[in-house]
Amino acid sequence: MNSLQDKILKLADRHFNEIVEIRRHIHRRPELAFSEFETSAYIQEKLRAMGIPFKSGFVKTGIAGWIEGRSPSGRMVALRADMDALPVQEKNDIPFRSENDGRMHACGHDLHMAALLGASEILNALKDEFEGRVMLIFQPAEEKIPGGANLMLQEGIFRDGLPDLIIGQHVMPNLESGKVGFRPGVYMASSDEIFLTVKGKGGHAAIPHQIIDPVLIAAHIIVALQQIVSRHANPAVPTVLSFGRIDGQGATNVIPAEVKIEGTFRTMNEQWRKEALGKITRMAVTMAESMGGSCEADILHGYPVLVNDEAYTARAASYSRQLLGKDNVVDLELRMTAEDFAYFSEKIPGIFYRFGTTDAAGKFDSPLHSATYMADEDSLKTAVSNMAFLAISFLNENPQS
Repeated sequence: MNSLQDKILKLADRHFNEIVEIRRHIHRRPELAFSEFETSAYIQEKLRAMGIPFKSGFVKTGIAGWIEGRSPSGRMVALRADMDALPVQEKNDIPFRSENDGRMHACGHDLHMAALLGASEILNALKDEFEGRVMLIFQPAEEKIPGGANLMLQEGIFRDGLPDLIIGQHVMPNLESGKVGFRPGVYMASSDEIFLTVKGKGGHAAIPHQIIDPVLIAAHIIVALQQIVSRHANPAVPTVLSFGRIDGQGATNVIPAEVKIEGTFRTMNEQWRKEALGKITRMAVTMAESMGGSCEADILHGYPVLVNDEAYTARAASYSRQLLGKDNVVDLELRMTAEDFAYFSEKIPGIFYRFGTTDAAGKFDSPLHSATYMADEDSLKTAVSNMAFLAISFLNENPQS
């Protein structure tokens, strides 16, 4: 292990208790998408204490900071953490349990922010060890369409200079603490929300010949739309169409006048995504009309397919093996979940990777977005040191590499 790696690991150990307290403070006070005001103020306070210059107010709560190396005119690497919590009532019995009813950091964004602040402290201490600049991005509203990344781009987050590379990391509860995972190329799915309103003619359930039953029409639409996946999608392209909500507001003897259906469509190919959404709309509308009713289809376009830059991601995995050891770097599988980091990686080369948050005994194994998600806090040592090491490694690369 070279001296730089040793310095980073020692600094991560030295600041570990402080980083854990930052994580716990943020965990106690979760805030939902587009309202992360207290969280933003806390992060700004920490950056000021480190002497790191920043700009705030992107999408109201977002922050961009900069750390200049010994030659700030060189490359720039951006590091990103998301800030928002989820509308989940926490069920963990812990001293730093959420104090905000119905809100919880159930997706690990509290760890993401703490890790980026920890990496910032290390990078600020070692700024004479690297060329160029590091950009720090604390991004609001990852969990809610249209996504804070998209809006930050629209507001000109990179108007002062486009980074050469952007790096994001995310917790992974089924990966052991101390390990990280990478996947070059296509990694995460697009995500669109589907809202269908099926209209008929309501009435008494005992006289169905006098009504147009939107419940029956809705049932046929849901079944028929599964053909989009089973008969229209290329089997080589991962595709998911799921419906999670049906609302008719009828009764055992009352057929309602309309039924609302809500679902999600996800895939790994942007061209197929566009074609499939058109097919979903046409099939739902024509199916309803063929049964005497009507259907209004509203598609809320969400996040694009997340594609990791292949060359940069391969090198990132290699750098992580240098820091953490080859046994602590794994290959990731495709995920049908979505991430608005994809908007950043559409504009500039991106690396989105995972760090494990369960212990060897599998104690912290609750899934993301659950009311019992919790992480092994030792994972923060890996998250902090790996992100700092990746930033410095890329900044110090030979320009021809």
